[in-house]
Amino acid sequence: MTNNIRTALLATLSVAALAAAMPADFAPAVRKTAGAAPAAPIAKWTSCSHPNALPGQECSKLDLPLDYRHPDGPRVSLAVSRLRSDRPRARRGSLLLIPGGPGGSGVQQLSQVGTALRKEMAGAYDIVSLDPRGVGGSTKASCGLAEADRHLVSLKAWPEPDGQIDENIARAKRIAAGCDRNGGAVLRSFSTANEVRDIDRFRQALGEVKLSAWGVSYGTYVGAVYAQKYPQRTDRWVLDSSVDPTRGHREWLANMAAGADDRFADFAAWAADPSRDSEGLRLGREAEDIRPSFLAMAATLDRHPRKTTAEGVLLTGNMLRQALLNSLYSDASFARVAKIMRSVQQPDSLLSLPAELTQALPDHDVAAMAGVICNDARWPHSPATYRRAVADDRIRHPLTAGMPRNALGCAFWKHAPEAKPTRITADGPSNILMIQNLRDPSTPYFGALQMRKALGKRARLVTVGSGGHGVYLSNGNACGDHKVTTFLRKGSRPKKDAYCAG
Repeated sequence: MTNNIRTALLATLSVAALAAAMPADFAPAVRKTAGAAPAAPIAKWTSCSHPNALPGQECSKLDLPLDYRHPDGPRVSLAVSRLRSDRPRARRGSLLLIPGGPGGSGVQQLSQVGTALRKEMAGAYDIVSLDPRGVGGSTKASCGLAEADRHLVSLKAWPEPDGQIDENIARAKRIAAGCDRNGGAVLRSFSTANEVRDIDRFRQALGEVKLSAWGVSYGTYVGAVYAQKYPQRTDRWVLDSSVDPTRGHREWLANMAAGADDRFADFAAWAADPSRDSEGLRLGREAEDIRPSFLAMAATLDRHPRKTTAEGVLLTGNMLRQALLNSLYSDASFARVAKIMRSVQQPDSLLSLPAELTQALPDHDVAAMAGVICNDARWPHSPATYRRAVADDRIRHPLTAGMPRNALGCAFWKHAPEAKPTRITADGPSNILMIQNLRDPSTPYFGALQMRKALGKRARLVTVGSGGHGVYLSNGNACGDHKVTTFLRKGSRPKKDAYCAG
């Protein structure tokens, strides 16, 4: 299973979710220990062995409580990683990368961005991260789902072409039942609250009084909750592509409909640019032509799906819509959906699709994502609620055809949340820098403004006039990158909220 396939699913909330399989001996089973939990977990560092590990990247495992209410009960193992400062005299602490998702791998994220980040930090930090429960090298769970229920266009709950959601409801019930039957106490422990507790135990294992952090997408919520629960243990805190902390996973998904509308204008301008002619990817003469062309093409594929090079896989309208959403996360991905659309325009062509649209995700990846989303808060149980929401959203946001407001397995989840979600407030030190793209398809700007409002005097917001999901070291905006680097290295933030042109 490739990183791209996992990324496409986890991109529901995060472009930085880079979960990848680790060697089998890096994923220990749950076990019990006798006696009280130690004052701090012990990390025994060794060289990382996963394929894309950086030179000098170290890995370890932490032994942590399955349930923090019973610290001497069953245990889980958490995979953690660090890249030590290459200038020890300049070192001021540890910088934690908080992965997105839910379901993103911090160990893999460190391997992906560690070299660039180490250069930016000029030795100021050991760069550290972790695989949350259920991910990568940490203790995993299973839902025992059939392959057909683990495809991206199934998990994202796209309605039928006529708007019916009966099959979505049936699949949601199967997912909830499978996770309840097979996931056990391990899957029930997957939550934002436990990730925050695990981070603080990691801090202790590192021997740090305080942590600095860079959280992206869903990782901004984890970071905000940590800063609310443990304000005295935060040093310099960066929230990149923030969610709305006054809402939850269901509302974050619903926000993607408006986010996709805002972002589509960037794709339309790109697809109508005359420079696309030389690439064979120009989709219209004017930018305003692209949206109706896309909607008409998706509707045609709803009625007449096309054969593809993947055995048994047809390109449907919903698969084209999903390909579009995947591509909106980065300008560099626009060409992928444009190539599909150009192929569809050629009646006799055999279409080639990216793997994330044709292959099922591993069962444990689905469990990791579903566990957090469904354990964090209750979802409405009535199918009628989703039918009304989908019908309304299909009219208001035809690009996403009602998918963002459809039912997931959480609608039929068997267990109540451990506690109410943490309320984010302005109580705490003024040490948070937010950075946000104006046209983010996944965590839209209007949601980030709610995070800014909730944090009040604790935060400053840097708005970047660009599109896409993920800002720092992601979209090439030198102004935004400079403001984050300056804050992490020197502690200097803008005196008031700032703007960086795209």
